[in-house]
Amino acid sequence: MELKPNEKLDIEYILKDLDKYRPRRRGWTWRKGAGEKRKIGKFEYYEMTENLKNSQPLPAAKYFDNIDPQPQPVITTEIASGRFEDDIRRMRMAAWHGADHIMVIRTAGQSHFDGLIEGTPQGVGGIPVTRKQVRAQRKALDMIEDEVGRPINYHSYVSGVAGPEIAVMFAEEGVNGAHQDPQYNVLYRNINMVRSFVDAANAKKVMAWADMAQIDGAHNANATAREAWKVMPELMVQHAINCMFSVKVGMKKENICLSTVPPTAPPAPCMRLDLPYAVALRELFKGFKMRAQMNTKYMESSTREATVTHVLNLLISELTSADIQSTITPDEGRNVPWHIYNIEAIDTAKQALAGMDGLKEMVQIKRDKGELADRVRELKERAVLFMEEILEVGGYFKAVEEGFFVDSGYYPERNGDGIVRKIDGGVGAGTVVERDKDYMAPVTAVFGYNNVAQYDESAVDNPSKLIGGCTFEDPDKIVFIDELDENDNVNVRLAETKELRGTTLLKPEMEWTGDGVVFFTMFLPAEERVAEFAAIEIGKKLGLTDVEVIHKEIMQQAEGTRVEVKGRVPFTIDTSKLVIPPKPVTLSDDEIRAEIEAHPMKIVAATVGEDEHSVGLREIIDIKHGGIEKYGIECHYLGTSVPVEKLVDAAIELNADAILASTIISHDDIHYKNMKKLHELCVEKGIRDKIILVAGGTQVSNELAVASGVDAGFGRGTKGAHVATFLVMKRREMRNEN
Repeated sequence: MELKPNEKLDIEYILKDLDKYRPRRRGWTWRKGAGEKRKIGKFEYYEMTENLKNSQPLPAAKYFDNIDPQPQPVITTEIASGRFEDDIRRMRMAAWHGADHIMVIRTAGQSHFDGLIEGTPQGVGGIPVTRKQVRAQRKALDMIEDEVGRPINYHSYVSGVAGPEIAVMFAEEGVNGAHQDPQYNVLYRNINMVRSFVDAANAKKVMAWADMAQIDGAHNANATAREAWKVMPELMVQHAINCMFSVKVGMKKENICLSTVPPTAPPAPCMRLDLPYAVALRELFKGFKMRAQMNTKYMESSTREATVTHVLNLLISELTSADIQSTITPDEGRNVPWHIYNIEAIDTAKQALAGMDGLKEMVQIKRDKGELADRVRELKERAVLFMEEILEVGGYFKAVEEGFFVDSGYYPERNGDGIVRKIDGGVGAGTVVERDKDYMAPVTAVFGYNNVAQYDESAVDNPSKLIGGCTFEDPDKIVFIDELDENDNVNVRLAETKELRGTTLLKPEMEWTGDGVVFFTMFLPAEERVAEFAAIEIGKKLGLTDVEVIHKEIMQQAEGTRVEVKGRVPFTIDTSKLVIPPKPVTLSDDEIRAEIEAHPMKIVAATVGEDEHSVGLREIIDIKHGGIEKYGIECHYLGTSVPVEKLVDAAIELNADAILASTIISHDDIHYKNMKKLHELCVEKGIRDKIILVAGGTQVSNELAVASGVDAGFGRGTKGAHVATFLVMKRREMRNEN
């Protein structure tokens, strides 16, 4: 199936014959064209990659021929709605905005599961990662990447006691990247240390066969430590342990990615703390990839605050390089994983990186001496000393028992608040047993001794040859299980929202089809607590259900509070019954200029009657505000409170092509009365068929303006381009008539 940009993605089609779907490729893909200078539109870029076939440019791109430069790093978006079928639609939106690393968050606590789960139940805090869900999303991404013209990397998590089984399933289903770090299991899931590292060896071996990119979990230390900026030496040690473990298992260095999360955020002096850490990491781990991510520890519910921190982090990425650029949304602070925040975060990364293109050609990091050099050296020394002490106490397991990790002391300082785990404790303790001497596993990508030679020496490097290929070579051997729960599955959910798909019924949504969620911002002149509950009551009085405050921010304790509220609308809209006027045509700047150059235009303009409001008219005219002057239109501004008669006489005297009359005052419909008078005077003077009459003002509607005798009326929100377009098109029409 080929997606069409103007048609919705068909979830039912994706689910059809899913048992027969086979992934068409495996392995991670980096962006093409990095390191080449390229011309995009009117500009030369130093760091952009190949353009997309279909994409959604930034809002300001309309001023630059709608170009959509694609930065060097792979751009990540993390999706966690809980319903995989709605995540698929979000993936398409994200890909159009430039994301090529789609990271699907697992449902809360899935890393505690001790085996694979099946079917497609709804999740909390993410989706239940199952074979059917993975297969459906990979199938959808095949179509989406054809639509945008770029491979899209699909990603999830290999952790928990079911890690090796998850890794096998991911390799079978064409997953391109995954988090895998045995230290995460030990420290944050209390999985037995021996079990975690044995499982990791098997999982990493499978991931290496599938050519998957691996991201580690070291960043969790500075997301959980009490004083996160002090754990930088430990973070480097955690990176080192997982990197070398992965290399020893057989992973390629270029597929091993460090999760480089800045330890601080404003109002801390974050650049002075975070930049040395970023530099030290890249110097200490040459040959490995860097995945830059924002620190979720400091995220509150303010979208503005999250965005500013995100941009500061992007500056570090630009100055020090990032191979994968994650885009964290305010979801964690607001607990609202909405479509719009995924897209906003992607656009923030694209906008910032495009804007900083070539920055390193003009700005140089003071690496040789000074505070940065001293801090980088200090961090490296502390990390090396940390690793040496781990060896002295008996290795990683002993160090964990003594609480070395996630201690908020700045090494070698210790605060005694580190995470302590026991070598013989935790989930899965005692479950690792030595393989029998005649153990044999006729499967691809098994880690460790499998004794195949006694059966067939030629199969040593390809054990699955003994069984005609395992599931990696022969996907038909995979057992595909559709749904297990008759109530909690995708088919039931799709049936519940059927009326909103393929019909003219429409309902707002933020997360799921038909969720009916809307949100709005208000300012209330009350203290925080009063404002919060007043806002909830306002939402209820507006007819919303399930009203919640998702953000509150004190403007000043006594004077007022900003509150953001979400709720659900209890109705649908039938779009077939909407009365939608034709979309106004706006010509390009180049087309308007060409027309004016070929056929010069002269206008007279004023506010009429007793109207002193000149600001709006000047914004339509003046070049500084993007007014019609910039197209070469000759403008004669007569001032304010100009009699209609004077405006007409000036037009005759100057042989003007058009009159622009601005009228804000609308008492007793004086604005429409003046328009009628303008029309009648032009008729009386014999110029009506030769001149264009345009009226504008905040209370002007085009329909009533035309009914009053002028050619067009422009209301609130009008820009110079709108008026210039009308003038050009109207004059073309008049030339054709003559």
